[in-house]
Amino acid sequence: MREAPRRIWLCADDYGIAPGVNRAIRELITRGRLNATSVMMPVRHIGGEEADALETLNSGKTRAALGLHVTLTGRFAPLSDGFAPTRNGHFLTIGQMLRAAMAGRLNVERLVIEIATQMEAFIAAFGRPPDFVDGHQHVQILPQVRRAFLQVVREAAPNAWVRQCGRAPSALHLQGVKGLSIDVLNLGFRSAAERVGIATNPAFAGVYDFGGKGDFAAIFPRFLTGLPDGGLIMCHPGFVDAELKAADKLTQPREREFAFFNSDAFPDLLARHGVALASAAGNGG
Repeated sequence: MREAPRRIWLCADDYGIAPGVNRAIRELITRGRLNATSVMMPVRHIGGEEADALETLNSGKTRAALGLHVTLTGRFAPLSDGFAPTRNGHFLTIGQMLRAAMAGRLNVERLVIEIATQMEAFIAAFGRPPDFVDGHQHVQILPQVRRAFLQVVREAAPNAWVRQCGRAPSALHLQGVKGLSIDVLNLGFRSAAERVGIATNPAFAGVYDFGGKGDFAAIFPRFLTGLPDGGLIMCHPGFVDAELKAADKLTQPREREFAFFNSDAFPDLLARHGVALASAAGNGG
């Protein structure tokens, strides 16, 4: 008797960062190649039309879970007044934010206000709380940030699940330095979420060297190793445009990811590994 496939989440991060990224994500959702995307709110390209175009994809049939991509790093301006620390009116880099968090130099109250403001912006744009909540550049798992993050989710989106970034135990041997660093930072995050009644994904994958020139089609299968039912793979498909180049360093790998997910090789690979995309109608973590 053939076993039922493992049902996973394939989540495209960064909706809103640029028109080319938005268009690519919507195209993949329409083709059934993604079942989740997380939306940035402190960005230029999440106005009414971009939000409506995404929400329209779920009209009549829920094709994708929609999440809030909490943004506290990068070339974006905070939505709340008085947020600190900033540099030239923008958030710090992830390296600067990590050092501040590890040293306990962040203001948790300011973090709560900014995350809550982004949550309010998502609800205003989509007319409802997000199905799940995660963080740009994994910011939600940092010390101090996690406390504010979980507080806002518990109060403003209690039915949402949140992204934890721990790998499946059987996939730990595949990690490089980047993956190991994320695992260390993630320690205790899942249990902290559980203590306040917030669900999480059981395992996480999708980390690789964005600066490398490897074949994404050859990289992707390792993300499926040991990934349990309900596990989550993050991805960053997109088309490169001037707006993306101005906002983020991650450019060309997005087009390579899009090409793979849009190809016939992608569903064939999932089938060979006994994996299918979860139904977004359930929205369970």
